[in-house]
Amino acid sequence: MAPFPGYGKVAVVKTSPETIFDDIRDVMQKAGFEAALPKSNRTGLKINISWQTWYPACSTTPWQLEGVIKTLKDAGYDDLVGVHNDTVVVDTADGERNNKHKFVTDKNEVPCLYLYEQDFDWVEYHPKSRPFLVLDKVFPEGVHIPKALIGMNILHMPTVKTHVFTTITGAMKNAFGGLLHRHRHWTHSVIHDTLVDLLTIQQEIHPGIFAVMDGTFAGDGPGPRAMRWHEKDILLASADQVAIDAVSAKLQGFDPLSLRFIRLAHEMGLGVGNPRQIEIVGYDIEREPDWHFVQEDTFASRGQKMIYHGWLHFVEKPLLRSPIVPWAYFASNFYHNVYWYPFVGRKRVESALETKWGQMFKNYGNGEVVMPGLEPKTVIQAVAGLTILAAGAIGLALLLRNR
Repeated sequence: MAPFPGYGKVAVVKTSPETIFDDIRDVMQKAGFEAALPKSNRTGLKINISWQTWYPACSTTPWQLEGVIKTLKDAGYDDLVGVHNDTVVVDTADGERNNKHKFVTDKNEVPCLYLYEQDFDWVEYHPKSRPFLVLDKVFPEGVHIPKALIGMNILHMPTVKTHVFTTITGAMKNAFGGLLHRHRHWTHSVIHDTLVDLLTIQQEIHPGIFAVMDGTFAGDGPGPRAMRWHEKDILLASADQVAIDAVSAKLQGFDPLSLRFIRLAHEMGLGVGNPRQIEIVGYDIEREPDWHFVQEDTFASRGQKMIYHGWLHFVEKPLLRSPIVPWAYFASNFYHNVYWYPFVGRKRVESALETKWGQMFKNYGNGEVVMPGLEPKTVIQAVAGLTILAAGAIGLALLLRNR
């Protein structure tokens, strides 16, 4: 007997802007969303914002969010709520406007929870089914999760893309922001095991879990932000978070079981990660040409990996878990917002806007697309960031000299 409805089953559908809402309904029905999500419980829509700036394949698409809301409401799910987290490098308020999520939730009268606001209780959590792999070691003072999410269905809305730390990112990674507080980056050195711990928590606290993954645009290279976009016209849905990530990985050209978080979750029975054991309904992905996606690093992620896994590992705590940690946030913002987007990403966005999906995005809301350049706020951030980076470099030099 399967441990939950939809175990080992993934629905895949090819789509177009003309049929997108019907196709989202179709892929959700094929994956059995009503069996997976009890209607008696509130259903949280875990919206993914990987950048406050719109970039193809980076964050939940507005049609993905709207299609999910329409399908759920038509099926009698009356208690829906959007779920947002913040990050140390992404402004969520700007992100939900620029990615046109707020337009969709307002239009469809869906309220949102902002887990970073002060009125949310965070409660210590101890797993019931198995000990944590790593979270209790990263957070010895206790693992805390938002109380508001306990007892709520959760529906994840990731996109098909690569990631600098996990090779691909999808449904399992989408819980990273919602369940962990602002110190979640402390887990990056053990990110694969962290995702498995988070799935364990989810399966204990949520009556139902489901995911709808958007691959209308898909991204390869140094994800989740500095990617190359591709039009792939594909949708995936599943109640099995391991299986949907495995199918996404296979489509992108990766061996799912070579990715530690998928393999571990599969071995622990949290889902099915072996493509040969997954039931795929709908579109036959064997007809899909190999995408040949690759996972790459940015200058910023190479530096992070030296700290997490390389020769700078001995200074991880002073650099990333001390009062000087803002240097890392400034470094990331400087790279992505001051250098990469204005000089590389903006041209890619302009090109994407000429495509059918780009036109659909543009036509949402007021018909405008925010494409930031070297704005005064960004320049000020850059100067401050360079100052802090210089101070960090001096501090690191002193640490190395005294080592």
